[in-house]
Amino acid sequence: MASTDLPAAAATAGQIPPVPAMIETAPQPAPAEGPAPVVAEAKVGAQPNSVPEQPEPQNALTQKFTEKEWAALRDFRATLPQLLKDSYADEPSKVPTSVKLWGVELNLDGVKTAKESVVLMKFLRARNLSVQEAGRMIVNTIRWREEFKVDEALQEQFPEEVFGSLGRIYGKDKGGRPVIYNMYGGNQDLKEIFRDTDRFMRWRVALMERSVLLLDFETIDQTVQIHDYLGVGMGSRTPESKRAVAEATNVFQSHYPELLYKKFFVNVPTIMSWLFWAFKAFLPAATIAKMSVVGTGSHAIGKELLPVIDKSELPERYGGEAKDF
Repeated sequence: MASTDLPAAAATAGQIPPVPAMIETAPQPAPAEGPAPVVAEAKVGAQPNSVPEQPEPQNALTQKFTEKEWAALRDFRATLPQLLKDSYADEPSKVPTSVKLWGVELNLDGVKTAKESVVLMKFLRARNLSVQEAGRMIVNTIRWREEFKVDEALQEQFPEEVFGSLGRIYGKDKGGRPVIYNMYGGNQDLKEIFRDTDRFMRWRVALMERSVLLLDFETIDQTVQIHDYLGVGMGSRTPESKRAVAEATNVFQSHYPELLYKKFFVNVPTIMSWLFWAFKAFLPAATIAKMSVVGTGSHAIGKELLPVIDKSELPERYGGEAKDF
């Protein structure tokens, strides 16, 4: 989401007007003798019984938040503890006292961090700053991670002969974002890869988690993805592969919001290009804007990728100068 600057000046509504210059008046009679009344000193701008709001911790990413986003974030942060409690209404003893998401601690005790603000803002932006809808999304994500056992998937050892060359995190783009490659063509045994949908999903989520853990959420909070379809034909679309892709798409849209900077589909056969754009009606416009479908050959691919990834970081097969993996 593009950032906008904060307004140049704060709104003046509610401010106390300046005290007018003293005006001479006729002398008043002297008050009767007795103790002088105690008058509390007024503080300009103070509200009765108000607690001064602590300044928000800042980093390079939070400094890009708009005023409207900050307002939504404050409401979101205030409601999150109760939302979690409500989601565990049938199991109150299991309400988490702390939550770690993508390596960032979400503090439920009110202690703020800039990294936490960046993570929470992703859910708000994914739901157009609706606190209620973003709340449902993040609670569902927290529960899904428990049920899916994400941490266990990260530790799982997957068959090298099946998944060894299927996905790779390799290099960074010009903005320092990690680049993830998914290769679905070549000599891949697609039937074996998609034979067990649950196993494929554990592998794919583990790859996603490893890439997200490379983000510092201080200056970098998104990734670049390249999907290579060299050698993939219409016959490769089996019921198993379609089921796995549909499930992966649902998981990443529901539980990994606003983590994608750009996605490139490369080496896409002409006859298959229309399949990608057939999904346009089901995707948000902001997501479509991040996607590019590229033809075949290192020259054509490099023309699209080199503006985003430096040639020293891009493998030769894609038009760069880095060693192929």
